[in-house]
Amino acid sequence: MYVAMFSMWGAPLPFFMQGREGAGAFALTQLLLTIPIIWANRPYFTRGFGSLFKGHPNMDSLIAVGAGASLAYGIFALYQIIYGLGFALPQRVDLYRHDLYFESAAMILTLITIGKYMESRSKSKTTDSLKKLLSLRPAQARVVRDDKEFWLPLEEVRVGDKIRIKPGEIIPVDGKILEGETSIDQASITGESIPVAKAPGDRVISSTLNQTGTILFEASQVGEDTTISQIIALVEDANVSKAPIQRLADKIAGVFVPVVIAIALVVFAIWFISGAGFEFSLRLAITVLVISCPCALGLATPVAIMVGSGKGAENGILFKNAEALEVLHEVDTLVLDKTGTITEGKPVVTDIIPLGDYDPQEILSLAASLEQHSEQPLAFAILEKAKEDGTILRAIEDFKSHPGKGVSALLDSKTILGGNSKLMTAFGIDISAQEEATHSLADAGKTPMYFAYDGRLIGLIAARDEPKKTSAKAIEALHKAGLDIMMLTGDNENTASAMADELGLDHYRADVLPQDKHQVIEDLQAQGKKVAMVGDGVNDAPALKRADIGIALGAGTDIAMDSADLVLIKSDLMDVYKAFRLSQRTVRIIKENLFWAFIYNILLIPVAGGILYPIWNISLNPMLAALAMSISSTFVVLNALRLRNFGKKEIQ
Repeated sequence: MYVAMFSMWGAPLPFFMQGREGAGAFALTQLLLTIPIIWANRPYFTRGFGSLFKGHPNMDSLIAVGAGASLAYGIFALYQIIYGLGFALPQRVDLYRHDLYFESAAMILTLITIGKYMESRSKSKTTDSLKKLLSLRPAQARVVRDDKEFWLPLEEVRVGDKIRIKPGEIIPVDGKILEGETSIDQASITGESIPVAKAPGDRVISSTLNQTGTILFEASQVGEDTTISQIIALVEDANVSKAPIQRLADKIAGVFVPVVIAIALVVFAIWFISGAGFEFSLRLAITVLVISCPCALGLATPVAIMVGSGKGAENGILFKNAEALEVLHEVDTLVLDKTGTITEGKPVVTDIIPLGDYDPQEILSLAASLEQHSEQPLAFAILEKAKEDGTILRAIEDFKSHPGKGVSALLDSKTILGGNSKLMTAFGIDISAQEEATHSLADAGKTPMYFAYDGRLIGLIAARDEPKKTSAKAIEALHKAGLDIMMLTGDNENTASAMADELGLDHYRADVLPQDKHQVIEDLQAQGKKVAMVGDGVNDAPALKRADIGIALGAGTDIAMDSADLVLIKSDLMDVYKAFRLSQRTVRIIKENLFWAFIYNILLIPVAGGILYPIWNISLNPMLAALAMSISSTFVVLNALRLRNFGKKEIQ
């Protein structure tokens, strides 16, 4: 561009490339500088001409034809310059030294390659989520055979083997508990925010965390049949089956390219038959192809994508590929994970119900004193509430954990209890009078805990995983945008129903396992829905990959983020709406750019074909053609930059 164009604006050139005498060196230098660019971008030519010859022209075909025509005409002009210099034809030299198109061939490829590079750069940053899924599984299991315990590699564990798991260990395979009681954190698989009490006969899931008790269970699914292996298989399957988006430019090019080639051939034939001469006819035919070069077209999509992606990043919305930004606006169904997505992901105290002559602060003080040595999420909720209220904790003795039931201790030499109905029954505490209150709390999606002191029930404390402050506003905005919204959760029916009613959700599914989430997405797609899935956990990874658009929260797991097409840094559902609006605006800009990029070419093609020559003896001046292409490209860039105004008005 410096040699070809800047010199016309006064930039200095070496003396041997100046004027008529330096025309040969001027043209040859441009050719030598263009050849490496052509070679580096040769895939455009192999793919483009390959598709063209097969009868399926695409964007690459347009690039190949445009750049190839520019290069061909430049070489033709170089020979004309050499001929003019060798045979003393100064007018021919002057004509063709200003009639070179090498810079067009170089810039077409360069601009398009820069756009492709920016697009592919974001894709290369993603890591291998499957390896992270595999890392959740322990490498070996403690197997019990003939009353002897020994460690076996996981791949040698068989169905029917008895496996012992101690507190703090990961469940290696799926199975059923034979002995012992415990609570298991299943958040990595089911998304449940609160650990689940387990007793003999209950199922345990691979890659979940055993928290409190020691258990002995029988392996029922091993190897590829375990839940975690099925999740991995689902992610792999979704990776393979998600079809790439057919770009709008390719569709337009499928019609535009053969039409332009046909016009160029017709132009050549008409002028040659009319007696204008081979050189004049060839020049006009190639000018038609050159004027059709997709300079602006090459910028139309990448620049809009780059500006849109950058504006998204400013708002905490990271699109991992151009497809996500293009497709999101087509979504008509939004599927939301509950825990950590709609809600905060941790329980908080919602109700303190004192009994007898106790007041709420006394209940909170006693409960927090008891729970200060517990590691249950509900205990953390009580302690957090006590901290907020400035509650003073009292010293306890003889703290004991009762797996699947609760905890006990001595306070001032009197027994204090905190837990579920099983614990109260075990210690002979009558809770029948509070059954209605307990059911009422459960129906509201809350988890109640009983507290007893010195042999009698003193109160209840309920906790719940509360919705995020912006969840209701976001769901309302998404509804107004025309989206159908469904909530999926591993929590029970009461919790799910209460949350759906509170937030005005269209649909919900409770007690959902990872396989179910994945299947729900497939079922919706089978109905012709365009589905986006929002999640934050390992359990959401298959559904995120299966969905047309997977949206992960920045506070979620790396695996969820790797499986998604875009990441919300602030973990705010309101950003889903902002991303949806940004996609709408970006696609509208892309369509405008494509329209104007083609309109410029279409309007100038007749001029390039010599339509004005018979009347006014005017054929298209190459400098005017270059100016027109510059205006086209400038318009496309400025139009894309309008996306920088994306802001508050989009989320009102």
